[in-house]
Amino acid sequence: MVVIVVSGPPGSGKTTQAKLIARHYGLKYYSAGTIFRRIAMERGVSLEELSRIAASDPSIDLEIDSRSLEMAKKGDVVIDGHLTAWIVSEYADLRILITAPLLVRIKRIAQRDKVSFQQAARETINREYYQIKRFIEYYGIDPGETSIFDIIVDTGKYSVEETFNILREAIDKILKSKNIR
Repeated sequence: MVVIVVSGPPGSGKTTQAKLIARHYGLKYYSAGTIFRRIAMERGVSLEELSRIAASDPSIDLEIDSRSLEMAKKGDVVIDGHLTAWIVSEYADLRILITAPLLVRIKRIAQRDKVSFQQAARETINREYYQIKRFIEYYGIDPGETSIFDIIVDTGKYSVEETFNILREAIDKILKSKNIR
């Protein structure tokens, strides 16, 4: 059984890479962000607004964390989410941080969500502000602290395929050294 966690900020490419990893290694895929989006949709609010709401309502993060932990306990999964590396740390065999410069991430989000660059910038910056606030307040976690990660890749420097090749090589080496798979 293996648990691989892929964390990173919005627009970094963590979901793309997590799905590629899951497919390549024949693992299940789980996204904490999908749950967050589902909650936003159920409440009829934007992701930015749900981030504001979550800043004063810890039950939202706790629900997402609980579901992430359940998936990690089952094993043979790739879990992606902003904070999942910390939340499922005791079950994670491998923690990956996917990052990219802010302007690159905003451009990707604007394209993905089909919104203007200005709207994507406002929403991304606000979301990240509230996320960092919640992470520090609720968990005492500084998402800027990267020592928990086994692999860190800046996707602003590489294509999707190049990033995956870097990750695959590192994952194979780490899993082999841990006698997993």
